Amino acid sequence: MSHPLAHRLAELAPQWQQHLRDFLSQYGKTPIAQIRVEQVVGGMRGVPALLCETSLVIPEEGLRIRGFPIAELADRTPEEIFWLLCTGELPTDEQTSSLRQLLAERAQVPDYVWNTLRTLPPDSHPMALLSLGLLAMERESAFRAAFERGVPRAELWQFLLEDCLTLLGRITTLAAGIYRLRFAQAAPIAPNPELDWASNFAAMLGIPDPTGQFRDLLRLYLVLHSDHEGGNVSALTGYTVASALSDPFYAISAGLNGLAGPLHGLANQECLRFLLQLSDALGPHPSDDALEQYLWNWLTSGHVIPGYGHAVLRVTDPRFLLFREFAQRYGLQHELIALVEQLYRIAPEVLKRHGKAKNPYPNVDAISGSLLYIYGLREFEFYTVMFGVSRALGICAQIIVHRILGTPIMRPKSLTLHELEELARAALTTAS
Repeated sequence: MSHPLAHRLAELAPQWQQHLRDFLSQYGKTPIAQIRVEQVVGGMRGVPALLCETSLVIPEEGLRIRGFPIAELADRTPEEIFWLLCTGELPTDEQTSSLRQLLAERAQVPDYVWNTLRTLPPDSHPMALLSLGLLAMERESAFRAAFERGVPRAELWQFLLEDCLTLLGRITTLAAGIYRLRFAQAAPIAPNPELDWASNFAAMLGIPDPTGQFRDLLRLYLVLHSDHEGGNVSALTGYTVASALSDPFYAISAGLNGLAGPLHGLANQECLRFLLQLSDALGPHPSDDALEQYLWNWLTSGHVIPGYGHAVLRVTDPRFLLFREFAQRYGLQHELIALVEQLYRIAPEVLKRHGKAKNPYPNVDAISGSLLYIYGLREFEFYTVMFGVSRALGICAQIIVHRILGTPIMRPKSLTLHELEELARAALTTAS
């Protein structure tokens, strides 16, 4: 474990631990929020109940990673983002190079994983294959071995870091190999130790990329989807599993299983399906009036406009704007991009007039799937795998920070409906 990231975290760990001790000593008993009954029933929406150091979503601004607005990080590499997520600092060129080398050295997926995946039915979902592939590698966990040897808990984060580096080093190879096995009926492409993390991923997918634009798109995609606070299903699940001192192979696999749900990670493909449906219904270049009427009819029939609205944001998602800038920079002339632009002009006004959307503006999913489709990655089932590869960066960083801080096992109090009713009645009586 003699590498720069481990050394830097070892320097930071005592500061973080002391800060948390001091903070709890001073403010540990301080109430910070009231919780409404609807929040208890509604999935804890908006309840401030988690510690997440890596990122923050500001409703009027968008995603910040370790205090940096995401727009300021759009030209960075995933390696730089992971260093930032873990340490709170942007790395030097030397630190970035060392991390890139660490991931490249760990990029080979063992043969037993491929053998396991090849035994599954050919129509198995690629997210199930990704989850299973990670679980198959759990036998190699340095974290679990260290715990079983009796390593003190205060030192376990070092072994957790090693597992995360191994997992991240292999996850692009694993995901790309799954794409090849599942959709191309071809053997996985071996990783190239000379390439960076994103470039290797693009190359191992085997999708023609004569201009290098697809590689650049993947780099941007991996950065923009890397983290999004700690309360989303995938991050919360990964954190909860890791809080039981389960190793990262268990935790990240569990988080990705949550990401696979239609209410979480499938949004980009649903947006793309909607765009293709629009094109089929109205033609590739509909008039503004025809599109506006279609959207109005769509909303009044009880549907939502995929890619518009967000649980937290109240402005256009800056990640949408960054993908849009990518399309503009490369001068993409495609009917899907034209439709994305047309929707961006018209959909918010229709939603405002309809009156049901708290946020009528586009989120990242309104464009991300379209870009993948345009560059030749047209297998919708694989889009969530792409999301999962990126989100593994954030979940790994979150659980590393939690293990350094020594936060306890996740254990919120649950209530029966009867108990909740009694509490609500008592609160109303006290208030009156």
